[in-house]
Amino acid sequence: MGRYKEIDLAGLKKYSITNRPSKVHIKDFADPSKQNFAELLKSTPDLLAVEDVKELVDRCVLAYQKGKPVIIALGGHVVKCGLSLYLNDLMEMGLITTMASNGSVVIHDFEIAKFGKTSEDVATALEDGSFGFARETCDGINNIITDAYQNKLGFGEAIGKHLFETETPNKSMSLLAKAYEKQIPFTVHVALGTDIVHQHETANGAAIGDCSLRDFRIFCNSIIGLNEGGVFLSFGSAVVIPEVFLKAVTVVRNLGYPLRNFYTAVFDMNLHYRPRTNIVERPTKSGGKGYYFVGHHEVMIPLFYHALKDKLQNA
Repeated sequence: MGRYKEIDLAGLKKYSITNRPSKVHIKDFADPSKQNFAELLKSTPDLLAVEDVKELVDRCVLAYQKGKPVIIALGGHVVKCGLSLYLNDLMEMGLITTMASNGSVVIHDFEIAKFGKTSEDVATALEDGSFGFARETCDGINNIITDAYQNKLGFGEAIGKHLFETETPNKSMSLLAKAYEKQIPFTVHVALGTDIVHQHETANGAAIGDCSLRDFRIFCNSIIGLNEGGVFLSFGSAVVIPEVFLKAVTVVRNLGYPLRNFYTAVFDMNLHYRPRTNIVERPTKSGGKGYYFVGHHEVMIPLFYHALKDKLQNA
């Protein structure tokens, strides 16, 4: 028995997500089929960042043609910006070979899939202590992961399996469900205490840790294939994914697998230290190239998607 006292969670007050105001609804999500930014990119000057985007698109297409991995990692704002269908389409096309995320992506993806809305007003809810206490979201995810722990599933596989196999009104909007359907590993890298699900008495630390650590090992296995031409893209995770990627790279190299001459890119709204050093610079130091693009997700991801799709269709 430890010497320090833990907080007692028995008296937590929860509410139904159906009564919670949310800032993002499925009606706000972008529909890739109704847009075409590829022509816009073609009309831009072939200099600086535009040149880098076109070069990265070529690297992705070449990786696809050579059967090399194209791995996409993301943070929660990609889902909150209504961009899931772009990534789902790339999975459907067979371009993406692995997905990875932090824990927030699971929460937003789960809420969109189940309830058609996500993203509460944090500042307002924090005042009365109601932030993060939607019963259906947190107890639902925690119970899935507790069961997954017993069945030795990874975190992402367990959530994807649940969303794909159960009655889920907006299944087509879910990244995790699509990955499970297409048998694409979706690894979830959780930092304990950072997600609203951890506030609840239903959170099982052993289950969360076991399932997320299993995902780290699955992720490491996916990284092996990046050698000589694979591509790793990170959309908007400033802390967790850069740290996970760096550790995965060193695990793979430590085990004696060659990991050189691959390509990485970060798309984010700001320039951050960890993504720049841990994804763009350090891993590609001995071969390959890293790119960093600064811009809003709701602009940059559609632009990149349409350029990539256009190139694939005309390759």
